[in-house]
Amino acid sequence: MQIDRSRRVISALPAAVALIMGLCLTPANAQKKYDPGASDTEIKIGNIVPYSGPASAYSVIGKTEAAYFNKINADGGINGRKITFISYDDTYLPAKAIEQVRKLVEGDEVLLVFNSLGTASNSAIQKYLNQKQVPQLFVATGATKWGDPKAFPWTMGWQPTYQAEGQVYAKYLLQTKPDAKIAVFYQNDDYGRDYLKGIKDGLGAKSASMIVAEESFEISEPTIGSHIVKLKASGADVLFNIATPKFAAQAIKKTAEIGWKPLQFLNNVSVSVGSVLKPAGLENSQGIISADYRMDPTDPQWKDNAGMKEWIAFMDKDNPTADKSDNLNIYAYNVARTLVQVLKQCGDDLTRENVMKQAANIKNFEPGTLLPGIKINTSPTDFYPIKQLQLMRFEGDTWKLFGPVMSSNVSG
Repeated sequence: MQIDRSRRVISALPAAVALIMGLCLTPANAQKKYDPGASDTEIKIGNIVPYSGPASAYSVIGKTEAAYFNKINADGGINGRKITFISYDDTYLPAKAIEQVRKLVEGDEVLLVFNSLGTASNSAIQKYLNQKQVPQLFVATGATKWGDPKAFPWTMGWQPTYQAEGQVYAKYLLQTKPDAKIAVFYQNDDYGRDYLKGIKDGLGAKSASMIVAEESFEISEPTIGSHIVKLKASGADVLFNIATPKFAAQAIKKTAEIGWKPLQFLNNVSVSVGSVLKPAGLENSQGIISADYRMDPTDPQWKDNAGMKEWIAFMDKDNPTADKSDNLNIYAYNVARTLVQVLKQCGDDLTRENVMKQAANIKNFEPGTLLPGIKINTSPTDFYPIKQLQLMRFEGDTWKLFGPVMSSNVSG
């Protein structure tokens, strides 16, 4: 505080004393900082997920996140503040995603947008959120583009990247089946192409000779059987199934119906026993290979694990109608707990800038049901929270892990 030296010093003393006393009496108030969506009592979190449309199997993610935040509120909230979770349906369409996110930011005035789902939808809203300087935090897609803090400092991924996953499969094939004839079935968008790039990068110079057929499909197609028939005709003995749950299940089922028995690789986003493999037929799913970073709730080896027990208790009490065999519920639980950790780290500085600062300062965080040895770490130059995967094979009615936990070397 500057003092006007033309006045007597004593005249400033009452005001100075009052100011000092005020600061001493209310230190917490002096340190609190808020942006739209935050206050002494509330934290508004926005979300979009396809509750309807071709990717509606993912709707359980939004429902489980809502259940977890309700649990947090019942337990007293985060630093005394209750979460208001506002989640809208974007039907898995980019145009709808833009509309809903504008509503969240400009209408609902959320502090941040959390775990918005889908590569195409997130691509559509990324520039808008970065221009508005609203955190686009822990997006529900593994596209590599979500880890580019220089170009998009307000966007951060969460799960391992699709390219890293594709490389893991390719390297396994080179080691175990170097003469493979590969057919690739993939969704015709950034999500599908990201996986395809990872596979080709992993195969390296052998990519051109090993991949004998590629078939893309549109999410507007009611069925995809004709694509699988074409891929079988290529003579391939390996099939990469790069599809969201509805189409992944169709592909597995159609492969069995036409008597084609390739070695199948299934992308991680569709490994749910409940929403993919059961509809496809467990008998049709035997031997499929994938990779994961989460514990599988159908795997009995985790029944005595403390983190799994805590998840089951949450599901029984706070999310009782959800299917425990659907590991999308495990996904939602882990990512919601990661956000809660970030908000706890924010303390009373609930500005958007500090939310991103704390998201980029996660150290060895274990949300409860990640595979042993896998932890969440970020930094101001590392926006890829999870960078490890382990291969697994479907046997009987569950996934069986094999091989070591592998680290990703994919970066933005």
